[in-house]
Amino acid sequence: MNPNLTRRTLMTTGAAAAALLILNRTTNAQSQGEIIMATFTTADGTNIFYKDWGPRDAQPIVFHHGWPLSSDDWDNQMLYFLEQGYRVVAHDRRGHGRSDQTDTGNEMDTYAQDVIELARHLDLKNAIHIGHSTGGGEVARYAARAEPGRVAKAVLIGAVPPVMAKTESNPDGIPLEVFDGFRSALIANRAQFFLDIPSGPFFGFNREGATVSQGQIQNWWRQGMMGGAKAQYDCIKAFSETDFTEDLKAITVPVLVLHGEDDQIVPVANTSALAAKLVQNGTLKTYPGLSHAPFATHPDLVNADLLAFAKA
Repeated sequence: MNPNLTRRTLMTTGAAAAALLILNRTTNAQSQGEIIMATFTTADGTNIFYKDWGPRDAQPIVFHHGWPLSSDDWDNQMLYFLEQGYRVVAHDRRGHGRSDQTDTGNEMDTYAQDVIELARHLDLKNAIHIGHSTGGGEVARYAARAEPGRVAKAVLIGAVPPVMAKTESNPDGIPLEVFDGFRSALIANRAQFFLDIPSGPFFGFNREGATVSQGQIQNWWRQGMMGGAKAQYDCIKAFSETDFTEDLKAITVPVLVLHGEDDQIVPVANTSALAAKLVQNGTLKTYPGLSHAPFATHPDLVNADLLAFAKA
């Protein structure tokens, strides 16, 4: 060994070599279209976390998660469609997951604008956008406002459009008192509230004979507790009171609407059944006996329908 190489020199040169190796691996991953997880900064200074996996020249499928979760809710679908040769992208909505815990901008106009900026950042063209629950509302607003050539198709799963809350124009909606109860429960004990929802109505685990998955319950809780309480509180108003009627009417691309018939969170009759009629080219498919999250409890069934729609 060269006597002029001190321990500090070795440590310094070793660190530099390691840094160079990581840089080279990152560059290679980006050039080869491997798994990338990163952030970008929106025009208002919010850092948005996203995953971008697969060949960069493949057709993108963009996943939009529900409240109060994160892009991790789409793990099964991300891996499945990656294997099918698609480029798969998912982001943590602002205030959720690993994105900045914003105290402002937690409403649908800003959510949609964040997706517009994400699509520009990644230069996503001819993309299929799939949204669940609140994410379905985000997809509807984004698809209605997207830049030309960005969106090829859209899928709404257990989605909130056209509007959930009971109003004069939506007399069959859910009373606002129900959503006030959500807000009260979040303030009183968010950690317990985020156990009660997945343990019961979200996955239909409160139904007699249901096969309960503790892993799904704990993963739901984990995702929820990663997000910011203020953003999640504000998002209750966004998903329950936003009216997407005009957004749905403005969407010209094909739209597949999927919904579990035993959805205890977003009743199908006043949401998807209406949304499928409001879009210009919509197809409704419901799943007898399935819950608010059929893509999570029955991924093989839902993935097959998604793939068929993507290829059509």
